[in-house]
Amino acid sequence: MTGFARPELIATPEWLADELSRESVRVLDVRARPDGTSAQVFEAGHVPGAVPLDWRAELIEPPTEETGSAIHLVGPEHAAAAFGRAGVSEGSTVVLYDDTLSLYAAWAWWALRVYGHESARILDGGFPAWQASRRPVSTASLPHPATTFTPRPNPRLRLSTTDVRAMLGSPDVQLLDARAAAEFKGFEGNARRLGHIPGAINVPIGAMHERGLQVVRDPDALRAQLASANVARGKRLVCYDGSGVGAAKLAYVLSLLGHDDVAVYDGGWSEWGDRLDLPVER
Repeated sequence: MTGFARPELIATPEWLADELSRESVRVLDVRARPDGTSAQVFEAGHVPGAVPLDWRAELIEPPTEETGSAIHLVGPEHAAAAFGRAGVSEGSTVVLYDDTLSLYAAWAWWALRVYGHESARILDGGFPAWQASRRPVSTASLPHPATTFTPRPNPRLRLSTTDVRAMLGSPDVQLLDARAAAEFKGFEGNARRLGHIPGAINVPIGAMHERGLQVVRDPDALRAQLASANVARGKRLVCYDGSGVGAAKLAYVLSLLGHDDVAVYDGGWSEWGDRLDLPVER
């Protein structure tokens, strides 16, 4: 798509249709269902040659009493198992899609980057856009042969609560809250406390898509949206939301627009809001 600083991060249905036959292209179906029916959704129809990737089972740590509702990315060994099973190797160009504003696809995209794999795109508009463009849909399950995925962790892309707390007040860091305005302002939410991390600015991820569609907005409109929110160039940008998936999507959009120092705080408000020892703004 023209107008984006990094068009190599995005795939249109047309681009993917032309590239499907390439041996190096790996398409991962990251559609998620809270009721556990993701496998049935995949079996009912998917992009030809796609491999299912279970976001909840393969890319997040199992919840514990200590973590509560906070969601955390799996460690390198589990990531290597998940992406290796999906046929991703060093020379792969990965294309990810879901049907929920690409939120889960963005988490998988971010996970690949955290563990050193840069050649990954998100299908703009997800599976609905693929269907709307009248592309072929398959019900066959033809998994790629398992490969060896070698993680090369980049700690700069993923931050902990301790990291974020140490950054509070830094003139070189800008915290971006991807939640809806009502949550940011403290009118609603699911954590023990309501509000946002001190100094954060609100950049709702839901407003970054075309109305009624799942495709991202025109790049000029996105730039204007970020400018109106006072998102700065030249600063380290730290994205968070309630559970990390919206934060990963915001990090993806920022990367598309050419921001090159973008991190995700995956514990997000689920972790920060439940910690009574941490400061909160409303």
